[in-house]
Amino acid sequence: MPSFKAMRSFVAAAKHRNFTRAAQTLCVTQAAISRQIRDLEIYLGTDLFIRTGRELKLTPSGAVLFDAAQLSLLNIFQATERIRRDQSDKQTLTLCCPPAVAALWLSHRLKGFCQANPDLDLNVITTQHVLAMEPGVSPDIFLTKVLDLRPGYVRTPLFHEVVYPVCAPAYLQAHPEAGSLEGLYRSALLDLHPYGRAQLSEQVDWDAWFARKSPDLEVPLEQSPQYFSSNDYNLLIQLALDGQGVALGWDHLVRHYVQQGRLVRPITEEMHLRESVMYLVIDEQKAQDPACQRLKDWLVAQFA
Repeated sequence: MPSFKAMRSFVAAAKHRNFTRAAQTLCVTQAAISRQIRDLEIYLGTDLFIRTGRELKLTPSGAVLFDAAQLSLLNIFQATERIRRDQSDKQTLTLCCPPAVAALWLSHRLKGFCQANPDLDLNVITTQHVLAMEPGVSPDIFLTKVLDLRPGYVRTPLFHEVVYPVCAPAYLQAHPEAGSLEGLYRSALLDLHPYGRAQLSEQVDWDAWFARKSPDLEVPLEQSPQYFSSNDYNLLIQLALDGQGVALGWDHLVRHYVQQGRLVRPITEEMHLRESVMYLVIDEQKAQDPACQRLKDWLVAQFA
């Protein structure tokens, strides 16, 4: 068998497509990664990577080894974590939610949960792709808009989504015209791009907003003073907080910024997406577990 260190180095290099980033991940030198990969290639009698400049590409042999090695290392990690948890007085719960929910909603509430539940450890996994998670990852609870998640889970509806424009107070002060639909149309718009969001039940961007709220406006969005789009919602909200334009705000994600006065609503119009529902989805085998029930009850209370 090849050495465990070599396999870890190989998996890290295959994930990052770069020896330097793999070395940073494992806290070793780039030379150590290169040496271990080379020893592994000599042991196997074949190249594992095609080296093109700074980027690495797996060879067919490398792809076969990566699939097996990644899963094996994950299984080892999960087995050791289970053993560690069995020896600990604490119970670990895994919560899976979209990145924006974790960053904009969960992060400033977690302190209260942790203080009230010192006997629990919480593992938060963020992804938009809940239908294509890595093998062996089985969260206890999901926060998701995906209806048919997977067998063995039961769902509780939390709320339907409400969307409205938001910007920084300084931006509105400098651009008072954003206080009307017509003026908003010609403001610097921060738009949500659909890339990588295909699993979500509904995609709302500025085109959809204006089509619903002001269908007579026909000027293309790209003709506004500035038009910026990204599929990273956290980035859009950060840009809005920095006064760089107007973003569409999902109420459950931006409400606390509005309450704090860091964001304002330039117009009162809002869009109710009654078919777009956030669900709490729980593993039915864990539904009666006291610790899991505590997390579920806390989440439901927070959204209420």
